[in-house]
Amino acid sequence: MTRSKWKIPYIEYSILKKVQLKKDFNKTIYTNSRSSIILPNFIGQTFFVHNGNKFVTIKIQENMVGHKLGEFVYTRTPFSYKKNKK
Repeated sequence: MTRSKWKIPYIEYSILKKVQLKKDFNKTIYTNSRSSIILPNFIGQTFFVHNGNKFVTIKIQENMVGHKLGEFVYTRTPFSYKKNKK
């Protein structure tokens, strides 16, 4: 865990405001804040989190509460060797 326990959990204010305004769970929320903590009132929401190249869709579930948004979005693609044509 990178944040000390005596500090409060970090959440970007704009994300909280968007979640409170959008009671409809079908609408998605775009964000660049990968370091924001997932709160219990985010359950059921769909987020588009930026991975540095494009936005990746995340559907928030109960077991994700307390983690950061960036933990569920991979920023690097795995390297694989191409097969040689013979």
